[in-house]
Amino acid sequence: MIFTIAAKELRQLFASPLAWVVLAFLQVVSALIFLSRLQAFLQMQMQMAADPNSAGVTETVVTPVFGTAAILMMMVVPLLSMRLIAEERRNQTLVFLFSAPVTLTQIVLGKLLALVGFLAIPTLLIAVMGLVLLMGGAIDFGLLGVNTLGLLLLSATFAAIGLYVSSLTAQPVVAAVGTYTILLVLWLINIGATDPDSPMHLLSIVRHFESFARGVATLPDAVYYVVMTVLFTGLTVRRLEGDRVRA
Repeated sequence: MIFTIAAKELRQLFASPLAWVVLAFLQVVSALIFLSRLQAFLQMQMQMAADPNSAGVTETVVTPVFGTAAILMMMVVPLLSMRLIAEERRNQTLVFLFSAPVTLTQIVLGKLLALVGFLAIPTLLIAVMGLVLLMGGAIDFGLLGVNTLGLLLLSATFAAIGLYVSSLTAQPVVAAVGTYTILLVLWLINIGATDPDSPMHLLSIVRHFESFARGVATLPDAVYYVVMTVLFTGLTVRRLEGDRVRA
């Protein structure tokens, strides 16, 4: 049932012009960054070949694309998630969800899976761009794979936060602004923590993504994204349960 709901939500998402604009925007910007980094690598290739400790083509060309994509995801996820539940509340169709022969957990997971599935498309397209480099030489598959995993986990966390904020209001625009605010705080929280050992760094989304960008998939960083995704998904379910009780 979760996959049925996800497929329905995904079809609705692709029926919206916004989804296609977002997908085109992500792909065009990623491609431009990829080509600019590739051109810079080709210009420095002779110098880098003379230095055995220099960065490889994957680190020089592909990693910056994933880093840029992480920022772009933070920009577009609130636009994609704002209608998931807020529009149901605004159109007063939540009562139909509550009376459907499915659990609220299945509904929330279906909506979340649909959004994560959509975000996986530009992520995998970036990975494919990295694989294109095989035509000219060898690439670091480990670094490429870890960056792909990191961006998928990051996107899932963004989606869960956006879904939760969407469940709090009947206005999609308010949901988008609220999601932007939370993501921005979690993104910049490490700037306010001047102490390197400050526990505030544990809450920073960007701090945990840095290890994936370096090609190191550490368990604490992966657990952080999983916990954040589960936490906000659970909060969304609790919010809808409260609405059903009041209804």
